[in-house]
Amino acid sequence: MIRFLHTADWQIGRQYGQFEQEDAAVLAEARFDVVARIAELAARQSVGAVLVAGDVFDTQAVSDRTIRRLFGAMQAYGGPWVMIAGNHDAMLADSVWTRARQLDCIGPNVRVASQCGVIELPEAGLAVLAAPLTQRHTYDDVTQPFDDLDTPPGLARVGLAHGSVQGRLPGDADAANPIAADRAARARLDYLALGDWHGCLSVDARTWYAGTPEQDRFRGNAPGYVLDVSIAAPGAEPEVRQVQTGRYRWSLWTERLALDSDAEALARRLDEVQADAVLRLVLEGETTLAAWEQLQQAIGRAAARARALLCDSTALSLEPQAADLAALQAGGYVADVAARLQAMQHDAAQADVAREALRQLLRLQRETGAGAA
Repeated sequence: MIRFLHTADWQIGRQYGQFEQEDAAVLAEARFDVVARIAELAARQSVGAVLVAGDVFDTQAVSDRTIRRLFGAMQAYGGPWVMIAGNHDAMLADSVWTRARQLDCIGPNVRVASQCGVIELPEAGLAVLAAPLTQRHTYDDVTQPFDDLDTPPGLARVGLAHGSVQGRLPGDADAANPIAADRAARARLDYLALGDWHGCLSVDARTWYAGTPEQDRFRGNAPGYVLDVSIAAPGAEPEVRQVQTGRYRWSLWTERLALDSDAEALARRLDEVQADAVLRLVLEGETTLAAWEQLQQAIGRAAARARALLCDSTALSLEPQAADLAALQAGGYVADVAARLQAMQHDAAQADVAREALRQLLRLQRETGAGAA
């Protein structure tokens, strides 16, 4: 039985500028942690090799320390690793890979392909046909040479590449670095291990994207896995098993509010948010002052529990109730200000400030009125 792990898109060195500094640092650290978990899984399962299908690093400009830490995180597995460059860390004449070699931190069991060719791993039963990207964007199919590459008999032919399978990814996928949808069949591959698409995806029985092993975007396309691949013998159809590796669960909630009950239901959902959540909350519609204040409390509680929470309320309008408007002594200057603030909420550039100003105005008027009474 031939068995290996397929992973990709580690994006080591990725920055998370949309989050608070503390949260961003933890999310960046999680990318090293998941590599260590992959190494431990490979060792525990005694697989023959680990294949990494590109974008190991997020940029060419990562620090030397980051490079050293990455290869240090891989040490739990002493078997063969085969790695290729993707579009983020392309195999340029001067690249993150040349620096890694200069730092002498690539272990003897790690094979980094510098050009298209065959890497033989007879102890693992594999002949890996590797196609690293040598520039960030190409419009030629770098896997086309696979069709003519010879491999020793008795070894499974496994392709390793990074790019977009033509006609099989959503329309907004990058059109650069194309890969023919029938490459596995054309090149007589037992399996084609791909990177670039950050979700786990089967193109066909022999062609898979592993996706990123630690989710990094608010997109529900099944990230957070590595693939455990078994092939009974060369020519046999592979058995592919998804193994969850991601620690954090990223979610996008787009919520439209119209009634107080909508805000109450959302508050109940927020109270169920767990510590592994990375949540982006987008609020639309309108709500009353009382409901908004209660919802803000629920958002605050969820933010304290979650790993990270982003809230976008620019499309949410605060609509005063009749009692609120009556308290403003309709017709006076304060009521005019309230009306202007209500209108300003529909301007995206001013919505947050207008909503907060209106909230403060209504609260102050309410407290002042209660004090006078």
